[in-house]
Amino acid sequence: MTDWMIWFAVASVLIILEMASGTFYLLMIGAGAAAGGVVALAGGSGSWQCIVAAAVAAIATFALRRSRFGRSSNINSARDSGINLDIGQTIEVAEWRKVPGATSQARVMYRGALWDVELASNGTAVPGVFRIQEVRGNHLILINNDTVDD
Repeated sequence: MTDWMIWFAVASVLIILEMASGTFYLLMIGAGAAAGGVVALAGGSGSWQCIVAAAVAAIATFALRRSRFGRSSNINSARDSGINLDIGQTIEVAEWRKVPGATSQARVMYRGALWDVELASNGTAVPGVFRIQEVRGNHLILINNDTVDD
């Protein structure tokens, strides 16, 4: 088997593995292996094949890391209604308890169970309807229903 066939076989295996992993990094390394195959096909020595493959893979990986596809998104799942469907739902609170040195708290029925709820820092502790702003562990953080939170 010639050098260029080996390079393209390695590139094919890396691309197939990339499809199973779901990241683009193996694809970038596969592109480097394909570049090594092109150098081998053009008649370059084994050293040049390795140098070109490594350089292309490193540059492609660096470019991917700098792009929007390589950056991880820091989503606060406690406040994201796309992740937690309780965010934005309304709850009626009949009575708030004042806890010294803490926010107002209450115990309410929500989805057929009793939940501990806390008032958000910019909320007003009055009986009424509140909206779930955040879920922190097994505590629901509520905000007044008429307050807009951006």
